[in-house]
Amino acid sequence: MVATGNVSSKSTACISELLHQGFHHTNISDFDYWDYVVPEPNLSEVVFEERTCQSLVKMLENCLSKSKQTKLHCSKVLIPEQLTKKIAQDVLRLSSTEPCGLRGCIIHVNLEIGNVCKKLDKIICDPSIVPTFELTLVFKQDCCSWPSFRDFFLTQACFASGSKRTLILSPGFRLIKKKLYSIGTVIEEC
Repeated sequence: MVATGNVSSKSTACISELLHQGFHHTNISDFDYWDYVVPEPNLSEVVFEERTCQSLVKMLENCLSKSKQTKLHCSKVLIPEQLTKKIAQDVLRLSSTEPCGLRGCIIHVNLEIGNVCKKLDKIICDPSIVPTFELTLVFKQDCCSWPSFRDFFLTQACFASGSKRTLILSPGFRLIKKKLYSIGTVIEEC
């Protein structure tokens, strides 16, 4: 169905049919009709979701920042542009169908280095809520796609020996959802 605001483009047969069925054009215009049928987006929900997304981005970046000294033993972590925002949006999408939403989520953050998966941290979104689902986020190491940046930062390979190592993350990641409250294990991967 296509909405138009121009009544003159409609055939006279169509207009007479609408009048015959009780539609009185003088009471409601085409634009008024669509105002009632299609609700306007709730601006406060959009703002709240954007703030939640920004907060989640900060949590992920803080997790990587803490892990670089304690678990990764490197001086820099290079993150592709918009990676943490994309992950945060996927986390919000996966939590939207849960009973407590994001508040019932635990995020296990890992880094895949070759064939080994290293645990970095655990993010509990709301400690006052009993978790209803877990997400396992797996960042991937990238040693191949940014060679010019490696040379610019005067680093060796991503995890070569030396005091100023740089970890370069790949734009790819895995996000695995495990529901905790359902009978059996329900796993969704994106």
